[in-house]
Amino acid sequence: MTTPTTLEDIVGLEYTKLGFFGEVKNKVAELQAANLKLERKQRKLQAILDGISDVMAIMSSNFTIISVNGLFSEIFKCENPEGQLCYEILKNRKTPCPECPIMTAKKTGKVCRQLLVYPIKNKKHQFEVSVSPMEDSNKKIFRFLFLMRDVTREKEFQEKYYYSKKMATVGVLAAGVAHEINNPLTSISGFSEGLKRRLPKLARCMEDDPESQELMEDFNEYIGTIINECNRCRDIVKNLLTFSPRKRIDFTPVNLKHLVTDVLKLLCYRLKQNHLLKIELKFDNGIPMVRGNAAELKQVLLNIICNAIDAVENEGRLQIYTATESRWVTLSVKDNGCGIAQENMDRLFDPFFTTKPVDKGTGIGLSTCYNIIKQHKGEISVTSKESMGSIFKIKFPNPEYVKND
Repeated sequence: MTTPTTLEDIVGLEYTKLGFFGEVKNKVAELQAANLKLERKQRKLQAILDGISDVMAIMSSNFTIISVNGLFSEIFKCENPEGQLCYEILKNRKTPCPECPIMTAKKTGKVCRQLLVYPIKNKKHQFEVSVSPMEDSNKKIFRFLFLMRDVTREKEFQEKYYYSKKMATVGVLAAGVAHEINNPLTSISGFSEGLKRRLPKLARCMEDDPESQELMEDFNEYIGTIINECNRCRDIVKNLLTFSPRKRIDFTPVNLKHLVTDVLKLLCYRLKQNHLLKIELKFDNGIPMVRGNAAELKQVLLNIICNAIDAVENEGRLQIYTATESRWVTLSVKDNGCGIAQENMDRLFDPFFTTKPVDKGTGIGLSTCYNIIKQHKGEISVTSKESMGSIFKIKFPNPEYVKND
């Protein structure tokens, strides 16, 4: 029996090959289209991730960075973080962080939220970190979604708010304490002055007795000490009252150059004692006058300059200069003295905090300055390094800027 002849038998194997390559070509076209579609989806997803205002990264369980959004690379200055270890990039460590939220999320299987500090451009930034475990099809955790939100400025404003509330509370307490102290203090001071006026008459009555003369010298010394200490307490009470809400005080235009020269005149005697101390003054031309209470601003400047003189001791340099910075007029006092320890910087303006010996400072000078400047709608800040000196910078609202605005 003969087998029927087919078309393939006539055309041969080449026809079959052509069909096979045609199918391959179609499959390649389908794969290219699918790949192009996948790339578009990936770019769209990356664009969405880059549009997120928080830092985002996907991490493996061994702390390897798998992918990040654009903000991650921008903040941490790393062009290709993928494949690197997170603790090397984020904290410049060689071992995982002890407080690692990825470890916590891995152990608990739940979202872990922490407030962590990361160094960026030589400044510590606070981040709210949220780590969410990601599961595969078998419900096994294999990756982690890492979200970071920079809350540094928010925390700074929050801290300023709490500090203002604390200062307001201190103000109410200080006003009550000051008025209670003032009454007995006035009596002590008044009676001491009365005794001092009577001492000459008492001395004449006992001028013939040598022992009485020695006694009179003691009386003079003791009463003089009482009066001096009463005056010192009076100044402390006066400073305490600046914490309390003031009654209306009229602000007038104040020339900062005249303010500085007036304060230096008050310190003339002390400056003569420190003849090795050099003072440099620099006033920018066209500095506008600021609105304020000249007496209170003198008190602020007097306190800051006295602290600077104490810091440089006998030999050193003091620089006092003014400048205009857009919406601010600034007055700065710079010294090359001993500086301020970093652990004391955050407490510098706290009431009754001082690094001076007991008989040298009360701890309300700088806190009073802070309160006065705040009531002038200004700002006061300090930058300092130990053994390198300090810069106290006072910022006043620029009246010309406010006028133009």
